[in-house]
Amino acid sequence: MTNFLVIGGGTAGCVIARRLSENSAVSVILLEAGSSSFDMKVHDPKQWPFLAGSVIDWSFNTVPQFHTNSRIHSWPRGKALGGSSIINAMAHVRGHRSDFDQWAQQGCHGWSYADLLPYFIRSETSSYSDSPYHGINGPLHLIQPTVAHPLTECYLAAAENMGYPPIDEHNGAEMIGPTLNTLTIRRNQRLSISDAYLKPILPRKNLTILDNCLVDRLLLDKHNRCIGASFIKDGSEEKVHADNGIVVCSGTVGSPQILLRSGIGPEKLLKHIGIPCRVNLTGVGSNLHDHCLGAGNIYYSKRTVPESEYQHSESLLYINFKTKTLRPDLVFACVTLPVITDQFLAPPIGSAYTLMYGVTSPKSRGSLTLQSSNPYVPPLIDPNYLNHENDRALFVEALDFARELGGSPMFSEWRQREYLPNQTVSSIKDKRFFNEIAAYTHHHPVGTCQMGVDDNSVVSPELNVYGVANLFVSDASIIPNITTGPTNAAVVAIAEKSADLLLKQSPLSPIHL
Repeated sequence: MTNFLVIGGGTAGCVIARRLSENSAVSVILLEAGSSSFDMKVHDPKQWPFLAGSVIDWSFNTVPQFHTNSRIHSWPRGKALGGSSIINAMAHVRGHRSDFDQWAQQGCHGWSYADLLPYFIRSETSSYSDSPYHGINGPLHLIQPTVAHPLTECYLAAAENMGYPPIDEHNGAEMIGPTLNTLTIRRNQRLSISDAYLKPILPRKNLTILDNCLVDRLLLDKHNRCIGASFIKDGSEEKVHADNGIVVCSGTVGSPQILLRSGIGPEKLLKHIGIPCRVNLTGVGSNLHDHCLGAGNIYYSKRTVPESEYQHSESLLYINFKTKTLRPDLVFACVTLPVITDQFLAPPIGSAYTLMYGVTSPKSRGSLTLQSSNPYVPPLIDPNYLNHENDRALFVEALDFARELGGSPMFSEWRQREYLPNQTVSSIKDKRFFNEIAAYTHHHPVGTCQMGVDDNSVVSPELNVYGVANLFVSDASIIPNITTGPTNAAVVAIAEKSADLLLKQSPLSPIHL
């Protein structure tokens, strides 16, 4: 028996386990499906593109996507202590303030930008020590590159030439414009959330971390109160109980699976796969959405592209297609490697570079469902990429803007010629087809256990699963509408606030800037 059981040692689980165990009177068990030790190349920031498909990746796949030429997309998700923070590109971008204000406006009171800003601040140690937007004593140490790659310099200059001058950062007062990325790198090594939050506090006697534990289902009593979980370790089934709370932190793919296998979800679906329905929650597994990138607008280089000093993609540019004063709707990145989908032949590394492009607030929505009650059988993942006409139209605008950037005189010393899409792709029809075969996950899936107050919501603004006492969800799956930037930073803040909610502590005071 423990006080709190945290299921999933990814970004949210690591944060919550640390914060809960700061109270020595509170016992915490953290269960992680993957390993707590892994290849040292994980720590090399330059290796992140090559970690997909390794032993620390769940290696999920989507179902065929109708609007991306019926392609099946690979979906890397981290399978180790630290979750996807051990395989991501290390960009730490909170999102636009309107992202969080929208959550609050939809009924998630306590989750506005002003409400979350103190948790962003608490989480970090930033070089912006004199900024009211940043913290100086948090577990997560953040950097910005001190020297830009020569291609990044061209990219920043091209953006400025097109009317988007560089800004200091994307986590402060404004987001429109290009800047060098804030990165989770420390002393030239990846700083995963497990490194930042758990490694320093491993000696705590009230925190137990168990790895290689695959949670099958939750344990509910006859009153639909969650009392623990059943998990598989070394081929044997084991059970663990908790009296203060069970917190599911298994991510956008993992958390809905656990709820569904426990009989919490759409009754019709559960009946179809032979799982008795305990709580008919129709929203479990719905509202799945993800950032989609174009991979990509690629150029052959006149000379060998130097190796990146950091993680191959040092800068992001956010714009609003219609006006420079609103929430960004398009994002661009200059990558020092050729980045393509399986529909194209990749140029050799060092011979080409990529301008990636994407839509920040997609309207397309998909779903995640089980195909079996067996926890070893992967789910059916359908992000429904580019299903909404708004996304398809904006994706074309993003491609056009990327090509304008890439064709800028600022790249003249490097640009030999455009490899993809190539100059024959000029009509709207051709651009749309190119986007279908170039679309690629930005690795930011959210929404399958959405927070809210309507009938499709799975958790309340207090993160309690509707209809089940003592059960909470805290991770990217609760995000009702995706943030503008990469989601890891937002998940850190969500988890920081979640710990206060779980401990029934007064939340940090909102900061209005």
